[in-house]
Amino acid sequence: MKVTKLTTYQVPPRWLFLKIETDDGVTGWGEPVVEGRAATVAAAVEELSDYVVGKDPRHIEDLWSTMYRSGFYRGGPILMSALAGIDQALWDIKGKSFGVPVSELLGGSVRDTIRVYSWIGGDRPADTAAAARDTVDRGFTAVKMNGTSELQYVDSWDKVQDCIDSVGAVRDAVGPNVGIGVDFHGRVHKPMAKVLLRELEQFKLMFIEEPVLSEETDGLLDAMRHTSTPIALGERLYSRWDFKKILASGAVDIIQPDPSHSGGITETRKIAAMAEAYGVGLALHCPLGPIALATCLQLDAGCHNAFIQEQSLGIHYNTTNDLLDYVRDPSVFAYDDGYVTIPTGPGLGIDVNEDYVLERAGVGHRWRNPVWRHADGSIAEW
Repeated sequence: MKVTKLTTYQVPPRWLFLKIETDDGVTGWGEPVVEGRAATVAAAVEELSDYVVGKDPRHIEDLWSTMYRSGFYRGGPILMSALAGIDQALWDIKGKSFGVPVSELLGGSVRDTIRVYSWIGGDRPADTAAAARDTVDRGFTAVKMNGTSELQYVDSWDKVQDCIDSVGAVRDAVGPNVGIGVDFHGRVHKPMAKVLLRELEQFKLMFIEEPVLSEETDGLLDAMRHTSTPIALGERLYSRWDFKKILASGAVDIIQPDPSHSGGITETRKIAAMAEAYGVGLALHCPLGPIALATCLQLDAGCHNAFIQEQSLGIHYNTTNDLLDYVRDPSVFAYDDGYVTIPTGPGLGIDVNEDYVLERAGVGHRWRNPVWRHADGSIAEW
């Protein structure tokens, strides 16, 4: 079996899909994308195709190492996301060629389902209590929300109070036993993180995500000293080498690698195993499309430290298309009582609706992150 062609499709709302074809007719799908830089990642996929076309797609470890190590400059979001999508599609092909789900090739499943959480609110927290109530009514047992809008290094108390009020309203709406994740989104710097972490203790949160930027290890350690709430991060780390320093520092309780950014299935599984050795939980990042979610679920199936999964159904970014639009059988992601069943079909376990992908690729997208500024005109973290 040899790879014959790689094709990318930029589809709404902000996703990039990849199809890899082989000479015996087996195809695989991946989702290589950096949100807001889809076209750039597509170009990187095209460049990396030189190392894949004509090769046996089942030699995944060697192909991964070739794509990573043959470049003098390595890592980072663009290259690792391009590599990730290719890797996902190669695993999809291998699973299909053997007629088994990817999880079987990785050693088999330790679970059949996994708990999921749903996003509530938008980029700036608003109407989160009503959204949380609705989400719980639909069967979810955990939600995640943005904690703040933009914050200066040192900001006024009203910004703190807004966060307290928003999170408090959600806790009141859902009761004491629903998990709440609060995402600081890297918007908060160390001085304000200390204040917010202390004030949010009362709400007994499931986790606080990115209390400061991932690269600020000292700030993360300081954050952990100011709270008993678990600290989660990792969506902006791209390889086992990026995670190595964070795990060794003891500055994190939950890691959130994104298998569409962190080198695909091959690399993310190694990251998860490293985390398990440090007693750190796994909650894979996935505000993306169905191929990305299927990838996450195949990993969740076999990673002992996986405890919850992000998914994008109804997320505020999905304004033109949503998670289930691009699969022929939406019931493949069967949500029930706050859990999702892990797909057991061959490969990634989903059947991509290629005709609809082609139709929507004709529309495409040019999604960009919002650009925020502080009152003084300086750029703010989004």
